[in-house]
Amino acid sequence: MNPDPSAFPGSDFAGYAGRLARMLQGLDWTPLSRLAYELFDCWQTGRRVFLAGNGGSAANALHLANDFLCALDKTGRSGIRALALVTNQAVMTCLANDSGYEDVFAAQLAVLASPGDVLIAFSGSGNSVNVLRALEEARRLEMRSYAFLGFGGGKAKALADVPIHFPVDDMQIAEDAQLIAGHMILQALRRQRACAEVGAARSHDG
Repeated sequence: MNPDPSAFPGSDFAGYAGRLARMLQGLDWTPLSRLAYELFDCWQTGRRVFLAGNGGSAANALHLANDFLCALDKTGRSGIRALALVTNQAVMTCLANDSGYEDVFAAQLAVLASPGDVLIAFSGSGNSVNVLRALEEARRLEMRSYAFLGFGGGKAKALADVPIHFPVDDMQIAEDAQLIAGHMILQALRRQRACAEVGAARSHDG
């Protein structure tokens, strides 16, 4: 089947872009600022950052773990100690098979995380059971938890220490917002690091 190009009018794409822009323009950026501050401290102190999500959110977790670990510092030698919990497929399938898919993130945190570490959870609905279990485990371990959420925020909104809520009833836009917000943080961290280095250099010269 070869549909006529007119079946895909530009207004469809403009409408999507408009919905995304309106959602972003209406956000309260305070929770994102709190996460940026937390990640900057992790960068300085070596605290670990774990990211978790399913499907498109899992892909965003992987993408941002890469950015925080490698792309944050151009040399690739001074990034945040970030790990996406979907990275190791052997571990994921082992836990899913032996303990159940609902525990694939929480079980990894139980072994890998320490008090003061950070969990960033991604969930369009805010109701993914394995994400909720991870947030509960983070609380048990005295970690700091942040959750990127769409729709109404789901149960995760109350479980996360700091929910970052994108109030949009559209899974694709909610997942776009996860990555956009992550990239905003990445650039903010780079700017802050550069400012800190300039300030340190001036203090040394003085």
